[in-house]
Amino acid sequence: MNKVRYAGFWIRFIASFADTLFLALPLGVVIYFLSDGNWFDFSHYLQNLQYAMSGNAIKALESQPQMSLRWELLFEVSVLLVTILFWKRWRGATPGKKFVHIKIVDAKTFKDIDNKQAITRSLGYLASTFSFLIGFIIVAFRKDKRGLHDLLASTVVIYDDTWVK
Repeated sequence: MNKVRYAGFWIRFIASFADTLFLALPLGVVIYFLSDGNWFDFSHYLQNLQYAMSGNAIKALESQPQMSLRWELLFEVSVLLVTILFWKRWRGATPGKKFVHIKIVDAKTFKDIDNKQAITRSLGYLASTFSFLIGFIIVAFRKDKRGLHDLLASTVVIYDDTWVK
């Protein structure tokens, strides 16, 4: 194997942004329509945006729209399942990761991750998020570029030179 090149914060950010646009957003649209608009009150979000844009942030924060936990849970589980399916199909990559030529591998062997690692890593995103995003930010400061979710799942994100032509 060639020298391992760890994927840093910004390239992973770009991949995550692309996955949000091309995976999570379309799933969100589908689930919103499946819920017949009951997932969340979109008009309430627009009203809060108007409050915030007019300089009345306090009113916007006091008036948070209600969400359906059932539909939110369906969305989160759908994103999790689709992500894991891509990881399995594309050997550790989602469309965003594949676009920027990076993939997730086992931290010790640099081989494909298993189902346990995939699920642990996905759930680890919660820990990375609820730690005030520190779980993601540490990627920028570690030599091996691992986030909290990577540490929990024994994974690492590397450049996949086999996709480069």
